[in-house]
Amino acid sequence: MVDIFSSALIVAGLIMFEIITSIDNAVINAEVLHTMSQRARRWFLTWGIFFSVFLIRGLLPWAIIWGTNPSLGPVGAWSAAFSNDPAVAEAIAKSSPPLLALGGMFLVFLFLHWLFLEPKHYGLRGERHIEKQGVWFFVVVSVTLAVVTWFAIHRSPIMAFGAVMGSTIFFIVHGFRENAAKKEKELLGSSSLGDWSKILYLEVIDASFSIDGVLGAFAFTLAVPLILIGNGIGAIAVRQITISNIERVKRYKYLKNGAMYSILILGCIMVANAFGFHIPEWLSPVATFIIIGYFFWKSRKELSARNAA
Repeated sequence: MVDIFSSALIVAGLIMFEIITSIDNAVINAEVLHTMSQRARRWFLTWGIFFSVFLIRGLLPWAIIWGTNPSLGPVGAWSAAFSNDPAVAEAIAKSSPPLLALGGMFLVFLFLHWLFLEPKHYGLRGERHIEKQGVWFFVVVSVTLAVVTWFAIHRSPIMAFGAVMGSTIFFIVHGFRENAAKKEKELLGSSSLGDWSKILYLEVIDASFSIDGVLGAFAFTLAVPLILIGNGIGAIAVRQITISNIERVKRYKYLKNGAMYSILILGCIMVANAFGFHIPEWLSPVATFIIIGYFFWKSRKELSARNAA
């Protein structure tokens, strides 16, 4: 019963995390889909689910397990990902510090970039002041990486390499998203681009956003089946939000804040786990629910006050 409850809690947390971190993705999808034909929209919303949910979110966890356990080989990594053998689970857990360091640094950098450099609705005191000090982002992330790498090197050079790779992946993904933002303006402002160009753009954007969700999922659990279930259901829910409720969701303006503070906590949990601190599995989903719940309440409260006025 305990294992069932724990698994259900983890899956629920993964669903919530996937949905809340994919709001920006849903907004982009909705805006671009609005410029496409009905047939192209249907194709993207049906076959697009196959690519984003089953292909990308299915292959990424397997690729990560294989990358952190290269001796298993591709077939062995696939078998290990779905194995119930306690010895296999223990082997994956022992090889997880590089993965956790990578994912943790990626998520922490993602949060710091949002906090220092991205435009936002100010949900907590101090956010406005920090955004005005945006130039310090590069100082903070550089010092953070140096400190984590220094301590990681004394435990395992591979773990230190994982931390460096986390920062590398962040800057690669960030650069791609900066370029994608410019491309989106071209897509929305041009009538000459065909539907297939737009579908391809949306699929690539989906792939980039899936990195956040998949890496963050390892803060909840190392069990790939649970990750696939939670992220898969969450991604399908995002598709439904894209179709019907995106404008309503955008009215809850602090949800992005909740997503980013959840990302910070999950990143810190992953780094702590990488260094051998025992963090109970229930903490990640519970923290996610509490943080997102608070910012949802704050958004709803402000929306109600605005409607009353």
